[in-house]
Amino acid sequence: MAQTREVLLADPELGAWVRGLETADAAAVEVRLPRGAELADVLLDLGLAPDDINPVLAARGELDADGVLPELLARCVALAVRDMGRPHGGPGGGPALGPDLPVLPAQLGAGAHWFTLFTLIGTLPYTQDYHRAHGIPAATARRTLADVGRHVALHRRRYGVPGVLHPRWLLRAFRGTLHQLGRLQFERARLGGTMARTLAARPGDPVLLIHIPDFRGPLTAEGCAASLAAARAFFPRHFPDEPYTVAACYSWLLDPQLAEYLAPTSNILAFQRLFHLGAPDPAPDDDAPLTFVFGDPALPLAGLPARTTLERAITAHLRAGRHWHTGSGWLEL
Repeated sequence: MAQTREVLLADPELGAWVRGLETADAAAVEVRLPRGAELADVLLDLGLAPDDINPVLAARGELDADGVLPELLARCVALAVRDMGRPHGGPGGGPALGPDLPVLPAQLGAGAHWFTLFTLIGTLPYTQDYHRAHGIPAATARRTLADVGRHVALHRRRYGVPGVLHPRWLLRAFRGTLHQLGRLQFERARLGGTMARTLAARPGDPVLLIHIPDFRGPLTAEGCAASLAAARAFFPRHFPDEPYTVAACYSWLLDPQLAEYLAPTSNILAFQRLFHLGAPDPAPDDDAPLTFVFGDPALPLAGLPARTTLERAITAHLRAGRHWHTGSGWLEL
């Protein structure tokens, strides 16, 4: 017990994280982590690969044996559910996206290694209550939350060991603001100042943010059209008090420079044509295409594969001393 706290407080960043959690009211939530077969079923529903099930089940017992981690986990869950369902963005940035969930030191054992995953599982019953209250179909909820398994796989792909990559991203789904509808993900949000000015709208007005997961096959025009049709039906039905008339997307896939390399018939350029494109972010964002296409932005450029037109485009562009940028666009719903 003392060792865990001492180890965490000895690290400046982790110590600041622990002290920041003191404002969270752990008594405001009831955290019930399942065990055994029940936990295995939850892990399967969250999309984890079979090879990861037994290590997580073993880590569950280690978590209980630690006198500090369960309290920290309860505080993280309290922060995750505090703004359940509230879209972020707009004036002042809106509610927080959830607690920071850092990588805890390996010396604290398997319970600490899987701390992020256990925090998501502790949040899950509150997510399910929110989904039920809004009539979210069980299949939609299951496909949305199965994104956890993808991020466990991505962590192994990048670092060679299991873990959970980008937990703050996953908290959007667990807070009930993001939904997988076919090929695309849609997130309920509020307009910020720049996009609001582009649309001649008010900052804080509802907007759907479109996200493009990289595990659903080709980004075909048919798949995107089906997702947009699903979104047009889904949000008025389940969130009738939030009138979503526009959707926006911020992605390296909307960088106009891609048209220099890809055929006009490519899926990516067809996706761009769905939107009224805005000016790309002037700041370079080379890490985004390197991460999504090659798995790790730290890989040496010279050793990256060139099997596809897109792979060759990304690397040739960077070798020429140029940069990729985050593009933006909007479309009417």
